[in-house]
Amino acid sequence: MSAQELDRLTVIERVLEKRLSQVEASKQLGVTPRQVRRLVGRYRRDGAAGLVSKKRGMRGNRAYPDAVKNAVIALVRLRYPDFGPTLITEKLDEKHNIQLSHETVRRWLREAGIWKDRRQRRKRVHQPRYRRESLGELIQIDGSHHRWFEERGPKCTLLVYIDDATGEQASF
Repeated sequence: MSAQELDRLTVIERVLEKRLSQVEASKQLGVTPRQVRRLVGRYRRDGAAGLVSKKRGMRGNRAYPDAVKNAVIALVRLRYPDFGPTLITEKLDEKHNIQLSHETVRRWLREAGIWKDRRQRRKRVHQPRYRRESLGELIQIDGSHHRWFEERGPKCTLLVYIDDATGEQASF
């Protein structure tokens, strides 16, 4: 059961125990009092399973048939293996008279393992440099030559170093 269905279960049980009216329950659940009566009836007849959505696990009414999905994936593998979803959508419309949303095509390609999103495609630029084992083995120093004291003193250099072993930082 989902969290919403568990909340619904507790409210319906409170209605059956007469600790909550059907009108108050309808306001809490965001449904009509008539729907609360129907839920109470289903709960009495089927128990907690009666409150679970009957649509769970079923295909959506607007879903494309599997034959269309398989045909599109086969066409992409055969003719457009290196195209992106938007260009594939344009080619399907232009050459094969198949109108689909580029988001639908992108989702199908991801499910088929043909298309990877940007984060998955990104390669590591470089390997990380791991910390050294002992203190002082590698010290990085950087300096900045600037008028740090404005006009009150001479131009000087700020030196900052970091010990790569411990990550300790100091400035002079």
